[in-house]
Amino acid sequence: MSTPSDFNPHAYGQLAAELLAPDRLPELGPGTPNRAVRDRLAALTPASLLGPHNVADADMARACISGLWLYHDFLDESHTLSQSIGSTTGSYWHGIMHRREPDFENAKYWFRRVGSHPVFEPLVVRARGMAAAAGGLRYAAWMTSVERWDPFAFVDTCRDCFDVPGPDHELCRRISLLEWQLLFDFSYRKATARSGS
Repeated sequence: MSTPSDFNPHAYGQLAAELLAPDRLPELGPGTPNRAVRDRLAALTPASLLGPHNVADADMARACISGLWLYHDFLDESHTLSQSIGSTTGSYWHGIMHRREPDFENAKYWFRRVGSHPVFEPLVVRARGMAAAAGGLRYAAWMTSVERWDPFAFVDTCRDCFDVPGPDHELCRRISLLEWQLLFDFSYRKATARSGS
């Protein structure tokens, strides 16, 4: 099953492109930290990540860095950053991190703080298409006809198929990657005040 996405790591500068290669499919759980990139992640600053663009929104730049820590399965480092960002986007990164811990109730707490988010609209369209193409779904069947993204239902679905191999588990991992890509793109565009933000 492929992820229908136009995500291009090279659109986010050299450092991000290097940290986003090779592709990683997130686990539903914490995963195993990619120690090979730890020092490079630790050295990131808003200015170094976004260069040559100016930092238009430092919180959104830190959200990007939080997302990169999470991409490489460093949940604690991602959490430290996301909990210091008081925006809905910071809460979104925070909620994803807790969903992966897994601490599903805490994830829902942070998604309540998110409320609605601009990422939800493209996410629901793409997730619906991915679910319709998946077939054999039990826990994630609701995604085939959903009109609005429901982060709480997604938390429950990730919980229900967390340790259950099969199409639901695989779909949740792929939708988690898509969600990460959409949220990273949103955070980066806000951080740099680029068009499409």
